Amino acid sequence: MTRSSETPTQVLFYEQGASWWWVLAGPAAGVSMGLIQASAGYGFQWLVPGIFLVLVSGFLAIQVKAARIHTSVELTPETLRQGTERISIDEIVRVYPEATGPETPKWQSFRALGELTGVPRGRTGIGLKLTNDRGAQAWARKHQRLRMALTQLVEERIPPDRAP
Repeated sequence: MTRSSETPTQVLFYEQGASWWWVLAGPAAGVSMGLIQASAGYGFQWLVPGIFLVLVSGFLAIQVKAARIHTSVELTPETLRQGTERISIDEIVRVYPEATGPETPKWQSFRALGELTGVPRGRTGIGLKLTNDRGAQAWARKHQRLRMALTQLVEERIPPDRAP
């Protein structure tokens, strides 16, 4: 079956990871350098502002592209994708409750999903109990929405009174 004839999968939750708007800091840096040159009495020369524009835009474009690959989240009724790692919703047995109080819950020491070494900066972890007595942390900026969607999917499959 070809991809064009397949029905699109319903996306229940999505975060893109980073915005391309950050790349506009490159032109802003170039304009700033041009204004600094002009205010210092050197007149306007294209070389330094051009270098700043290219370097800042280039470095930020690389970082945004990496963030869009490694810190994006997508939840469908069948899979949870965290960065480049995909797990089947059937592997999720339980979604642990949110951490409250002074004690650190055990699930916060679980491996973070994705190929990153931990939960990415600016995101909050969500404890998951997986099949074969494994644990993991899903993560997202809008973690309450992801937690709610994951809990709903798991409870549809495994009623709360039968959860291990």
